[in-house]
Amino acid sequence: MAQNQSDDVEESHANNSPSETYPETLIATLPMREGWSTPLVFYKNFWLRSPMLKDLLLAQNKFRPRHDDTILATNPKSGTTWLKALAFTIVNRHRYTFTNHPLLICIPQDVVPFLEIKPGGPEYVETLPSPRLISTHSPFSLLPPGISSLGCRIVYLCREPKDTFVSRWHFERKICKDDDYPVSFNDAFDMFCEGFSPYGPFWNHNLEYWKESLRRPKEVIFLRYEEIVSDPLEVVRKLARFLGVPFTMQEEESRVVDQVVNFCSFESLRSLGVNRTGRVEHAGGKISIDHSSYFRKGKVGDWVNHMSKDMGEKLDLLVEDKFKGSGLEI
Repeated sequence: MAQNQSDDVEESHANNSPSETYPETLIATLPMREGWSTPLVFYKNFWLRSPMLKDLLLAQNKFRPRHDDTILATNPKSGTTWLKALAFTIVNRHRYTFTNHPLLICIPQDVVPFLEIKPGGPEYVETLPSPRLISTHSPFSLLPPGISSLGCRIVYLCREPKDTFVSRWHFERKICKDDDYPVSFNDAFDMFCEGFSPYGPFWNHNLEYWKESLRRPKEVIFLRYEEIVSDPLEVVRKLARFLGVPFTMQEEESRVVDQVVNFCSFESLRSLGVNRTGRVEHAGGKISIDHSSYFRKGKVGDWVNHMSKDMGEKLDLLVEDKFKGSGLEI
């Protein structure tokens, strides 16, 4: 039902760009469902929270991409914080030492701002010097169009869906201060499998970037969270090459790659004082997120401690069906 309604809405706005249609007016016409602590609206095949969609539409209108921009894209709770830390440290390794590094006093969300989420947003991103590192949770199809036409680099990081869901569940509970979270684990799981989750369906999010990475491998790289866990040195080398700043032979001999990996490891970042205390405000202060919420466990396979074997098999079969024929395996 939501799909058909959304198609009708899209047709009615086919001749309107975000600059021509006031975001609140458009959002008010979209299909909406309750769940995940706040309602989600259905826009161009994705479910989004209304404030996030508003910011995304404004970003589509206001963001001015530059040819040397790098976009770090993730579905929520797929390793966003880790990717930001790694990419920022790789790109700026000649600018900072590991004793005067910004990540010692700033959370990764601050050093690589979101394109569509404040603090951050297109106005702030516009003030940054080139080359810029910018983060987004946006599906590929909802990115500002200039990002593709200018050939901006895109780094996409995905994560095994069962672990992604568990991480998302805990993150939502922390935002709502645990006991106040209105959706049970089982109900949230059913919604996730249905495709009804923030920035979901998750399979559409993954597949859009996967297919783009096949079309433009020099400009779009598709990484897996599990790869970083199992072989962080190789992923850091691969990421540096893609970003145009490969490690030199001298750096390899000096074990700079090892230093980057150790400095940005989950355990190292979580131990820093800035990541243990403090909070960030979103949605004009309506949402407060503790810095520590970005560092729960980071473990591969933690889903077994939270969902039944039957639930795991259900999600595995769903992923197999949705990715069938694409060549994507997670």
